[in-house]
Amino acid sequence: MRPSPHRFEPQLHERELLPIIDEIRAVDTLDAAMLHRLVRKYPKAGCGAFSKSEIIRGYRFFKPRLGWPEDESAFVERVRMKPVRTQSGVAPVTVLTKPYPCPGKCIFCPSDVRMPKSYLSREPGAQRAAQHDFDPYGQTLGRLLAFYNTGHEVDKVELIILGGTWSFYPEPYQIWFVKRCFDAMNDFAAARQSDTVQPYTMRGAVSFHELDHEVDGLAPKRTYNQVVSTYLSEQLEGELLDRSENATWEQLAAVQLENETAIARCVGLVVETRPDHLSEDEVVRVRRLGATKVQIGFQSLSDEVLAKNHRGHDVAATRRAMRLLRAAGFKLHAHWMPNLYGSDPDRDIEDFGRVFDDVDFRPDELKIYPTSLIESAELMRYYESGQWRPYTEDELLRVVSQCLLKVPEYCRVTRIIRDIPGDDIHVGNKVTNFREVVERDLERRGQASRDIRAREIRGEPVDPEQLTLDCLEYETSIGPEKFLQFITPARKIVGFCRLALPRQAADIPEIAASAMIREVHVYGVVVSLGDTRRDRSQHLGLGRRLIERAAQIAGEAGFQSLAVISSVGTREYYRRLGFADGELYQHLRLTPS
Repeated sequence: MRPSPHRFEPQLHERELLPIIDEIRAVDTLDAAMLHRLVRKYPKAGCGAFSKSEIIRGYRFFKPRLGWPEDESAFVERVRMKPVRTQSGVAPVTVLTKPYPCPGKCIFCPSDVRMPKSYLSREPGAQRAAQHDFDPYGQTLGRLLAFYNTGHEVDKVELIILGGTWSFYPEPYQIWFVKRCFDAMNDFAAARQSDTVQPYTMRGAVSFHELDHEVDGLAPKRTYNQVVSTYLSEQLEGELLDRSENATWEQLAAVQLENETAIARCVGLVVETRPDHLSEDEVVRVRRLGATKVQIGFQSLSDEVLAKNHRGHDVAATRRAMRLLRAAGFKLHAHWMPNLYGSDPDRDIEDFGRVFDDVDFRPDELKIYPTSLIESAELMRYYESGQWRPYTEDELLRVVSQCLLKVPEYCRVTRIIRDIPGDDIHVGNKVTNFREVVERDLERRGQASRDIRAREIRGEPVDPEQLTLDCLEYETSIGPEKFLQFITPARKIVGFCRLALPRQAADIPEIAASAMIREVHVYGVVVSLGDTRRDRSQHLGLGRRLIERAAQIAGEAGFQSLAVISSVGTREYYRRLGFADGELYQHLRLTPS
């Protein structure tokens, strides 16, 4: 693990900090200009200006001694950094697995051998992972402390595990990786008092910093897999994984049980994989790890385009993977890529139409990643020979704008454009706020996206008397799905529930005859589990009301049981609503109408 910065000690800056805190406490709202004037008025002795996180830490340090009466959250809200990060109702914590051989040979994929396949060392999340030498404990705890020190609540954590193909990593490493993430969440309560992240304490993580950063896409001497395999074998005496990176299912179950009542609870666990690495057994194993959502790379829904890009699977594999995941209750987060080799703007728009027109797909969430050319990708050779070119800005704008208009209300477009530094892109789009460009273009034409992200209530106050429970029904590969949503008169979404009503029994015996709640989510800024202010959408009882309506619908449809793919951190919540624990799911007995 890389050395941590010197810990900030508020007591050493009491003379300067207290006037800043007092002036902030005296106002109802604080804007950036006011805060800038304050920190210039009371500079940190010999060290420049105080950061927002240091002001918040100072407040927390002095409050018990000075007996300030107001609630801490009232102060923190005035100075919180980047509130949008937790306005979707959870605190997202992204961690990366270590570099490891990848089963794919995609020509568009970069090969930075210091990173898991497809990631680049200068991406923000990748930089944080490298700082901790890919130690899951350090990554998780460091991110939780960063949220806490900038004024965010971290009671509800969505743990997002990225890096290569998750299903290709050996099972012992996967169990250990998830366990260490849970260890960090369980230790957060104590760690926030000392504001430290304990270093990796096992055998010692392999550092990838000394490796050359990429493979030459034009004339590779060795592939990504060859470089990474050789390096790991040399560092670990012939092994590809450190033998200390190992845990048992029993050890994982123990830390999951502890997390059910922890301060930082895991309310969602996400992994990413390829369609061709999902089977019935793999789906059950991923669920046993505690996962509730799977990110899956469609890339294209054209067999011709997939073959030209050496993707390694066909569209039939994607159909099968989506059916298996949906039947098991997972939330489905697809990746789709325009501007692949062998496509063009018109074909891309047609291809995207299949994402939602075809009942075998219809994901819950979506990332749109236009192809960017990275010098370590094999696509460099196709670019140099004139076989591939990046879309112009106008072409890309037309494709993404038309695609965004095709997204239905039940889907959330989480990202448009990968967070790749412009210097790493050889050719292709370098506009990082391209979604804003698209939305402005739609607005000029009197149009707008209907996706969930565009309609989220975010930090706006909620009047429960103005809310309507709306039901959108659509067909899927396993049967009808009900998307229940609480909306405002302007169709802003405050909360929703995804209810699946399968036509045939699932392959997993535990849920063979059950209707399935795949997701319940209430939007608004993350609030503490004990905060009951009525203007907070997360404490209006909307989740309970959505579940009650889902149970009523399932009973009317003839189901005797309603299952939910609950996360570790929401098990207590569902127990209070009458659900009983099963091996992989929780269940509510129904009385069919």
